[in-house]
Amino acid sequence: MTDSPLAFDPSCMDDYDPHSLTVDQAWERIRQAIAPVAGAELLGIADALGRVVSDDVPSPIAVPPTDNSAMDGYALRYADLPAEGTAKLRVVGESFAGRPYAGAAVEAGETVRIMTGAVIPAGCDTVLMQERVERDGDSLRVSGGYRLGENVRSAGDDIRPGQNVLLAGTRLTPAALGVLASLGIAEVKVRRRPRVAFFSTGDELCPVGQIPGPGDIYDSNRYTLNAMIRRLGADPLDLGVVRDRRQDVRDAFEQAAALGDMVITSGGVSVGEADFVKETLEEMGQVGFWKIAMKPGRPLAFGSLGRAFFFGLPGNPVSVMATFYQFVQPALRLMMGEPEPTPVLVPVRCTSRLKKSAGRMELQRGVLAYDENGRITVSTTGLQGSHVLTSMARANCFIVLPLENAGVEPGDTVLIQPFEGLI
Repeated sequence: MTDSPLAFDPSCMDDYDPHSLTVDQAWERIRQAIAPVAGAELLGIADALGRVVSDDVPSPIAVPPTDNSAMDGYALRYADLPAEGTAKLRVVGESFAGRPYAGAAVEAGETVRIMTGAVIPAGCDTVLMQERVERDGDSLRVSGGYRLGENVRSAGDDIRPGQNVLLAGTRLTPAALGVLASLGIAEVKVRRRPRVAFFSTGDELCPVGQIPGPGDIYDSNRYTLNAMIRRLGADPLDLGVVRDRRQDVRDAFEQAAALGDMVITSGGVSVGEADFVKETLEEMGQVGFWKIAMKPGRPLAFGSLGRAFFFGLPGNPVSVMATFYQFVQPALRLMMGEPEPTPVLVPVRCTSRLKKSAGRMELQRGVLAYDENGRITVSTTGLQGSHVLTSMARANCFIVLPLENAGVEPGDTVLIQPFEGLI
């Protein structure tokens, strides 16, 4: 038998390609290239959910603003507590949350009934729990054995005036917005939303709402991309479907580069004769890399297009989602001013047999559930083809199989990446 005269480039079906970057290598190149977008805006806190703080936020007040009681009980002077035995104090008033004691400073031998959160009256420095005293009319019997300042929350215990309560790069959650409201802060400065221009390529793609022709398929990628971009808090700019013609792709690149801080394409990054995305990027911008050792998602292009960062995603729907979550989303979070995100990976027992060859990382779709013993387990969704988008809809996690893994048997421990951790 003679050697074949034909030479083949590794395809997306191969388990190993020496020219592919590992996932870690690819992310490191992206991380070094990405920079936060310029520009910020001032928003009312009711409209700022999910936005990223652009500057540190100092507290204008102390929290709590005054010394207050941590218990229902009686406020008094520590000096009035007896060293031994008991002593009698005269109850001279009350202090409630929002309605402080109205009298002057509490004098020796006096005490004030106080509720949790109420202001400590002037002259008092200690609160005794109501269960630890005996009251008879306006007379209170107390004993010793307490410490100075017991059950008193001092002004500024939680937050000091000028102390930063939120740092630049913080994504505003409901709890963070509650903190701002508790300090009387009505507006917060947030980074501008990154603008993400995206389009699909392919003569076979039919927009939703139209009747597909022979050989056509509906374009789902733009809808998943739009949803993932929007849910993250960036500004999606949908440029539609671009046909597999060199000039059409070039025109779309020019439009996207003029509009977006990031440009995302789906399809057209393989080695087919009509795959013009990588070729056009090489002509009009810069290619950082275009193949990674990951399944699904090997033909992933990254680079720059004018001032915009560029991601060329594969055409298969699951590959689009997998590469977006692993690379595009963390890149966008850096552009939004957040610190580098740490992937959430959890060890879980797998109940399925998973096929895999060593040589590239795989993200298989999985379903987390509780077994009969109340332990969390994961099982496969079944078919793992990169065209099977229903498997993503059924799944609630990725099963992350590292480069060197050569398959999983039932009972083995695997790492899972919950979809909830992907925003």
